[in-house]
Amino acid sequence: MFNLKSLTTIGIPIYLFIYLIFPHSAITQTTKIDLRRNIENALNSRNLKLIKQSFRNEENLKINKKFSNMLKEFPDSKWKIKKLKSNNPSEEIYQVKVIGKKLVQGEIYMLESKFNYLFASVNGKINQGKITKLFTIIRSDNKKIDISFNIPDKVLTGTKYDIDIILNEPLEEVIIAGGIRAHQVESFLEQEIDIEPLVSGGIYKITRAPSKPGIQIWSGIIAHPKGIITFTKSIDIVEKI
Repeated sequence: MFNLKSLTTIGIPIYLFIYLIFPHSAITQTTKIDLRRNIENALNSRNLKLIKQSFRNEENLKINKKFSNMLKEFPDSKWKIKKLKSNNPSEEIYQVKVIGKKLVQGEIYMLESKFNYLFASVNGKINQGKITKLFTIIRSDNKKIDISFNIPDKVLTGTKYDIDIILNEPLEEVIIAGGIRAHQVESFLEQEIDIEPLVSGGIYKITRAPSKPGIQIWSGIIAHPKGIITFTKSIDIVEKI
């Protein structure tokens, strides 16, 4: 069985990770360098100096500190960056995937994250960046739990939408617990998720999108005798689709 009191500490790695990859800064590089390969190699080789050089001066210390914290949480993390086709000639898109693992209280937690990074380049430098389609999951069950996440990537402002996290196998006598919460990017690290028993085989929620465009972030925890799963999903709030 699981200890509900320990669950509040499990989400810390995911908070650090997601806070890291929501950059409000600008990456700098010349057009003569393969930016995608350069950053991918820097991340995988733990080249903090090169990563520091890739950001504007005022962001150097902040980004370096965030990446260092992420490495403490997942020291063996591996990054893969792929350039995607963009329909906007003034915008580029990178698809980023990250995997890693960490030992927490004698259990191995596996990290899998995927997101798109959209940016505009001016004079060979990336001066604007935005994360979309973010989904990060950290789990200790070695994928023994058959679970589905039905959370949209994009919704219209002010509309209702469903969030369903479904355990696809019957619970029978199994007891599970969990919780889910919406976050604001600016205060993400300061918020906690309330945990309570789940009797319906998952988390089912109907919510309403904010009235203004932006990004809404949902994170949650499922605790099961086979392991613990934490997740974070970003949703783009847009005025038209």
